[in-house]
Amino acid sequence: CRILVERPVCVVVRRRMAERYAALRVGPAMDDLDVGPVISARQREIVQGYLAIARDTGLAVAAQASLPASLPAGGCYVAPTLLAPATPDHRLAQEEIFGPVQVMIPFEGEAEALRIANGTHYGLVAGVWTRDGGRQLRMARSLHCGQVFINNYGAGGGIELPFGGVKHSGHGREKGFEALYGFSSLKT
Repeated sequence: CRILVERPVCVVVRRRMAERYAALRVGPAMDDLDVGPVISARQREIVQGYLAIARDTGLAVAAQASLPASLPAGGCYVAPTLLAPATPDHRLAQEEIFGPVQVMIPFEGEAEALRIANGTHYGLVAGVWTRDGGRQLRMARSLHCGQVFINNYGAGGGIELPFGGVKHSGHGREKGFEALYGFSSLKT
């Protein structure tokens, strides 16, 4: 997951995120905690491989949650990790990690944010945080992704909203009327 942050507020956002990471509770999914395990031991290895790439390339750990000693044996847990600052072309900023890893990328202005956001092979979901209504609409229209959230984030949305990405993300549309079209044929 990439987090693009406007350069003038990077230090503040990074500090606040570090506070949030320190408070995250990791454990079994049924325990109503903040972060559960990844899907499999293989996926845990993949995510740990990405964290090794970050370490080997000098990408700093800006924040990391703790894994409690009381976690069940054999669970596929990865400590939620924030890496920052990253360059837009860093491997971890270009690939889908599918684990509790976020990469913070600083930007200067709207044009650079769009260039970075659209500069990958993926385009599933984006979230835009700004009080400027005009900027919200410009960004939403210009982002190359299947869904855009404004001042919140909830990948997938409701059952009535089509869900799916563009480029190499997703497998067409799920949910909503758009998904039903995949089960029909047009005849004229």
